Amino acid sequence: MKKYYDVLKKCPLFDNIEEHDLFTMLTCLNAKTVSFDKKYTIFAEGSPAKLIGIVLSGSAQIFQVDYYGNRSILAEIGPSEVFAEDFACAEISAMPVSIIANEPAEVMLIDCDHILHTCKNSCGFHQQLIFNLMKDLATKTIHFHQKIEITSKRTTRDKLLTYLMFQSKKFDSNSFSIPFDRQELADFLEVDRSGLSSEISKLKKEGIINSRKNFFELL
Repeated sequence: MKKYYDVLKKCPLFDNIEEHDLFTMLTCLNAKTVSFDKKYTIFAEGSPAKLIGIVLSGSAQIFQVDYYGNRSILAEIGPSEVFAEDFACAEISAMPVSIIANEPAEVMLIDCDHILHTCKNSCGFHQQLIFNLMKDLATKTIHFHQKIEITSKRTTRDKLLTYLMFQSKKFDSNSFSIPFDRQELADFLEVDRSGLSSEISKLKKEGIINSRKNFFELL
């Protein structure tokens, strides 16, 4: 566990928790570390929604597939980021989404019940952990509203530009790399890939953006 300390201290779930308390906490929570190969399913849609995940290395994607087989990417998760906490805390019976390893990944899994219900040892850091979990859920709600704002735009062009504006604000720069290839970006924006490629070409010709693979620049 200690080799992941630099990653875990950046995790919002462990904010303001000292190193010596952190490893005691992980033992108390019965945290498990699991390795996943690229494209391996971490959580499948319909599986029990009980575990909270933390990416230690690599990355993962949260996505849904509709009745017609169309895939919508909801989020990309990188090292130190938490996932599935909203579903576990809601105590729903089954996962409404799937989560896969986007590349070889190490993931820490914690049973949500061990977080929400204090243990018999009455650990002093447990209240801080619950506070951090609630703050993380609130932050995820903000990101969810941003996703709605993006996908609610009427045209592919407006969806793309709105997404790029959010990324520019996130990185505080007009140039940045996004975590998606073209198909994944189309799945995230919920648009057709060919239409997306066409709009990117038009925006480049109009001098509004530059792009190269997953790198974009707002001009």
